[in-house]
Formats: sequence, structure tokens, C-alpha cells
Amino acid sequence: MTNKIHFRHISEYQSPEQSPGYLLWRVSIRWRNVIEKTLRQYDLTHPQFVVLASLAWLTKDGKKVSQIDVGRVAGLDSNTTSQIFRGLEKKDMIERTQSVDERSKNPILTLLGSKTLAKAMPAVEKSDNAFFALLKVDEKNTLIQCFNKFITIEKLN
Repeated sequence: MTNKIHFRHISEYQSPEQSPGYLLWRVSIRWRNVIEKTLRQYDLTHPQFVVLASLAWLTKDGKKVSQIDVGRVAGLDSNTTSQIFRGLEKKDMIERTQSVDERSKNPILTLLGSKTLAKAMPAVEKSDNAFFALLKVDEKNTLIQCFNKFITIEKLN
């Protein structure tokens, strides 16, 4: 015998399709599957790609950055960022040098990391464009604005 859940008592939504959180979950799973499939050919996981791309954006002008800086841009905690960097280092896509502050390291892209990102980035953007193609331009721009609101709020906290 199972106990019935009376959703009208525990949820403000009459169905999951009315919940923005549920919908975001479903869309993000579908989108992530598309991106992960795209990245397989480059021997990258999605988190590795995000960290590699974040590192490239942050160091494009030759500036030294810390792993913490990259993690912050990628939206990852320091332990996760460090694990991802270890994986990228094993693949010879990044090198890490000891920082002036001996508690941190400065990652840099290797030649292989740069070449891999130069191929993976356009492929990911192509997959992104294909995934979001069902949206009109103004809908896509609104979605980007909404996402940026959440990122701005995250930075404030």
C-alpha cells in the first residue's frame, strides 16, 4: 500500500510543467547532454571545457591568475576546480606553477590545451546555437538577460 501525496497541499504548482525549477532542470539536462556529446571528440568533460575556457578568457592578455580566480568565473568551489585542473594537467592541457603565495597555483594553457580549446569552442558554440535555434532572437536575448540576473545575484552573495 502506498500513501498518496496530495500535491495541492505541498506545492503551489498543479503540474511539474508549471515549475520554473523543474523546467530549468529538464532543459539543462537536455542541453548538457548535447554539449557532452560534442566534447567527447576532444577528450573533454563539460566541467573540463568550462574550466579550460574560463582559464583562456582570464589569461587572454597574458595575465597570471590563480585556480581560485578560474573557479570563481566557472562557478565552481576550490576543491572541484583543483580536481578538474589535475585532470587537465594529466591530459597535458594545462600546467600549474607555484604562485608567490605558496598556498595557491597559477594555471596556464599548454600548446595542446590551446589547440584543443581552439577546436572545442567553435563546436560547443555550434551545438549551443543548434540547441537554442528554436528560440527567436528576442527570446534568446531575454533568456541571456535572465541568466545574467542570476549570475549578478550570485556575485553579490
